[in-house]
Amino acid sequence: MRNRSLAATVPLLALLLALHHFALGQTEGDCGATLTSALHSGASLVIDSTSLGMEIVPVEADSGKVVPDVVRVSCASNRDDADGRVHMKLSSEASGLRLRVTGDAPSHGNQKLRIEVPKRTSLRVRMAAGQITIDGVEGDKDCEMKTGQITITDHRVWNYRAVDASVDIGEVNAAAYDRDLGGFFRHFKASSDGGEYALHAHVGTGQIDLLGTAQKHHGYTNE
Repeated sequence: MRNRSLAATVPLLALLLALHHFALGQTEGDCGATLTSALHSGASLVIDSTSLGMEIVPVEADSGKVVPDVVRVSCASNRDDADGRVHMKLSSEASGLRLRVTGDAPSHGNQKLRIEVPKRTSLRVRMAAGQITIDGVEGDKDCEMKTGQITITDHRVWNYRAVDASVDIGEVNAAAYDRDLGGFFRHFKASSDGGEYALHAHVGTGQIDLLGTAQKHHGYTNE
């Protein structure tokens, strides 16, 4: 009886492992690969990345089906020698997932990272230099880089209870609040009674664009 039970258990374990692998997909690879992993709506994605262009958008439904709770990461370059020099890895954390993008990308390679996430996802992004574009993703956002541009767009609902955007040298274009600040150590803060999420963005040298239809807010400060 014991041997029969063991024999039945082994195929079951193999099936569970196979299903687990299918759910996660490929979670590590070089630029040119596509990574996928499960991420439930409302969870967090932490991103630590080498310098490149990054676009974060809601994952689209396949053939009209329900949008899956999944992250998809793809990387492209206009130089063939970039593929083996940029490495991506997704790993699990208590609050969601972490994406690490490492390597020494060639100059003028125009490396672009596209990250598709559930529409409601909290994001934390750290990158030395480059461009971060977040379009239509609902949730808390915490983005910082030393040099480059951060653009956060949501023309459907600008649903932030607190906004904190600053540059050491450059411009904060808070179009969602009809404010545009440029120069040294510029800082914009706003609050809204009806907002749900918090937004923090900082660039050492460069530009921040906050593009969307603002909710009625009860206060803002410019520094």
